[in-house]
Amino acid sequence: MNAIELLETQHKEVKELFNKIEKASGETKRELFERIADDLAVHATIEEKHFYPATKAARTEELLQEAVEEHLSVKRIIADLLEMDPAEAQFDAKIAVLKEQVEHHVEEEEGELFPQVKKLLAEDELEDLGVVMEDMAEELKEGGAPRAAVPAETGEAAPLE
Repeated sequence: MNAIELLETQHKEVKELFNKIEKASGETKRELFERIADDLAVHATIEEKHFYPATKAARTEELLQEAVEEHLSVKRIIADLLEMDPAEAQFDAKIAVLKEQVEHHVEEEEGELFPQVKKLLAEDELEDLGVVMEDMAEELKEGGAPRAAVPAETGEAAPLE
């Protein structure tokens, strides 16, 4: 699977989880949030470590700078939610804000960034990048709860190297 297809698949999976969490309660809500947090942690990491650096060019740099700032905002909300009980009144409000931010981020990536990246990278480059990103995603998931690393990543946006 090429890099863009991988990211789009992850976007769809998280969207489905957000739809489920809106109807959930109690322990199910906590479990769904933890899945969302893990999925977003993995997604942000593979984008920041591999996709963004590989696609940084004059035409994409501004979009990438904005993307890492959006990641930072999402990480801060996840860090807050990790410390909350799903029964707290603000939990649902924070989930709603998280969903809105993720939807905005996905819209920009799929509508602006990905079309530019398709022009910048050849299909075989996207395939190779996809393999590296999938491998890292698997490693992160096998390591346990990827969400646990999120609070330590809320100080500043990831660098575009």
